[in-house]
Amino acid sequence: MIKSFYIAIILFFASTNPASAEDSPVQRLHNFLAKASSLQADFRQVVITEKNETGKQSSGVFLLQRPGKFRWDYTKPYQQEIVSNGGKVWFYDVDLAQVTARKMDKAIGSTPALLLTGEVALEKNFTIQSQDKDEGLYWIKLIPKEEESGFNYVLIGLDGDNLAGMELSDNFGQLTRIYFSNLKLGVKLDSAKFDFKPPAGVDVFEDK
Repeated sequence: MIKSFYIAIILFFASTNPASAEDSPVQRLHNFLAKASSLQADFRQVVITEKNETGKQSSGVFLLQRPGKFRWDYTKPYQQEIVSNGGKVWFYDVDLAQVTARKMDKAIGSTPALLLTGEVALEKNFTIQSQDKDEGLYWIKLIPKEEESGFNYVLIGLDGDNLAGMELSDNFGQLTRIYFSNLKLGVKLDSAKFDFKPPAGVDVFEDK
């Protein structure tokens, strides 16, 4: 009788302890954001056309310093820098010698990892849905509430509580898939990495 009583107590606490239950994908996203004060990762980006054909592929390095600081460096096959700081995002195309500046909330369709900066209120701006587990990853779908967002949805894929991939569907039926590797959390990053000043001689365009 005593043994049965203790077993009942153990089962009760196991069933009521949140840590014992598997977190939903949405909760896993919140878990990741809570611990990702800074991170560094390599990325590979693949574009899938509306005809389901593989298009442009590129790769580079991603840096994040929450809140609001972000750097996305394409290194192959071309050089491009995307830097976010102070609510503004700078896009620098080295080959074209051209810089475009946009407000952060208007740039998500071009670089969806901005959703991780902490400067975008996810619940306010998106309908958030947990998706089925696929290929070993937990997926969260973010559908913009604003019709003129420029894209249909963003998927965020988590390996446990760690970032593994993203997918963006634009309004033209094109998918952009991003795969992360060599993820490092809590790394010390040079704050100068997130300061951007347009190089001399480049054309600068700023969205109003």
